[in-house]
Amino acid sequence: MTQNRKTVYSLLGVIVFMGAMAWAAVPLYDLFCRVTGYGGTTQVADTESAVVSDRIVTVRFDASTARDMPWEFRPMQREIDVRLGETALVFYEAYNPTDEVVAGTASYNVLPYTAGAYFAKIACFCFTEQVLQPGERVEMPVTFFVAPEILEDDEAYETQEITLSYTFHVMDITEDLAALSGTTE
Repeated sequence: MTQNRKTVYSLLGVIVFMGAMAWAAVPLYDLFCRVTGYGGTTQVADTESAVVSDRIVTVRFDASTARDMPWEFRPMQREIDVRLGETALVFYEAYNPTDEVVAGTASYNVLPYTAGAYFAKIACFCFTEQVLQPGERVEMPVTFFVAPEILEDDEAYETQEITLSYTFHVMDITEDLAALSGTTE
């Protein structure tokens, strides 16, 4: 094999490797954030916490919509005090004031970011797509706890307040509606 061919194969290998890394970057970053709580990404729990501490934290709730989302969206209460490990249930309200069906999905995080690894959701409207009919108003529950293990984290143990934020984004459901009605565009 000539030196030129080795160079070409090496460069092609580098290009393929870089393309694969670029393709994998978003899902790997998402996985990293979910595992570590980095950037305020919350955790998902199957069950309630087995331990409840006497320490209380205040959890505040925030709601917003993306620029193109026509819904009205708000927390039904602004804050609650919960003991670490205690399961809490809160509700958000969404209203579709338009005369069209609108589907949305919610992105979320918590502040401070260090609390993300300890904020565990058991059930949340944010796990699935939400579809509101024209004029429909719904209450959407969130069941969560703040893990007592936060007390063992040197960076997070002094956390007194946590803010849970949601932003609703429009989802294109044209294909879904066509499939349900048996028509295609």
